[in-house]
Amino acid sequence: MKIGVVSDTHIVNAKDLPVEFLHALGGVDLILHAGDIIDLSVIEALKKLGPQVKAVWGNMDPPNLKKVLPEKELIKAGKFQIGLTHGSGAPCNLMDTVKDVFKNQRLDCIVYGHSHVPQNVVRQGILYFNPGSLTDKFFAPYNSYGVLEVDNKRIEGKIIKLGS
Repeated sequence: MKIGVVSDTHIVNAKDLPVEFLHALGGVDLILHAGDIIDLSVIEALKKLGPQVKAVWGNMDPPNLKKVLPEKELIKAGKFQIGLTHGSGAPCNLMDTVKDVFKNQRLDCIVYGHSHVPQNVVRQGILYFNPGSLTDKFFAPYNSYGVLEVDNKRIEGKIIKLGS
């Protein structure tokens, strides 16, 4: 299973999604958006790329998005459990913050955004995966998105820099 992962798009028109990203995610099994979407047209554009899109709202999303999207989502991918949330607060404590969102849940992976800084690290048996920001370089070293590869034995993340 191949899962495309994006966060912090911060755009008001889906036409502003990078063409490189749109081509790369064509044919994925699932797309996850970890919030700060800003406009529902982005979700509609992502639905054209894959059979299923799961998204959560972020701190910069307007009230109309917060009415239709959850704050967190649990996703089953093969035998693995993925938690999807945006994150909040200071970037230095973000992994702890997102883990607290799913306390009492057994997860294999937590997908989140908020900091705009890509992260792909395993801590205490959980893959913490932040794809970075696709379109905004505020706090980000570069624009990026992610891919999670899931099979019967593993869930593995890859950060992809735009323009590389």
